[in-house]
Amino acid sequence: MAEKKHTLSVLVENTPGALARIAGLFSGRGFNIDSLCVAETLDPTLSHLTLVTRGDELIIEQIIKQLRRLIDVYKVVDVTEEEEFVEREMALIKVRAEKETRAEVLRMCDIFRCKVVDVSPRTYTIEVTGPQSKLQAVIELLKPIGIKEIVRTGLIAMKREKKSV
Repeated sequence: MAEKKHTLSVLVENTPGALARIAGLFSGRGFNIDSLCVAETLDPTLSHLTLVTRGDELIIEQIIKQLRRLIDVYKVVDVTEEEEFVEREMALIKVRAEKETRAEVLRMCDIFRCKVVDVSPRTYTIEVTGPQSKLQAVIELLKPIGIKEIVRTGLIAMKREKKSV
């Protein structure tokens, strides 16, 4: 079986130690977390956790079963197994913006619908949001100009609702 990326959507109790127990489950069994993003839901007693990991079907099945056994976990869904889902990530990219490269950086921002969120005499800080492929494309195009720093949120995902016919 081939190893592939899986995005898990986990509804968890918003209590101290809940995230540590989930991370401990992964580290204790030698599984890696590629990306992790957690935030409160509309209900302040619950948090939504989006976790990206890799593995074959048996490993992912084992991870999901073990997550469901944790006392803090209410629901686990492998959104990559759903028919349709939406995923996004956000990055802040600090890029060199000398006099000769500023117009080029702004042109790329326009093409990729990025926002310049901070300006200094020698840098622009750009906010880019979208699927991971979009972020990677922006990063690759900005590398020759000179990326000074990148901070990424990690992936968030949710399954799409069925469209009525």
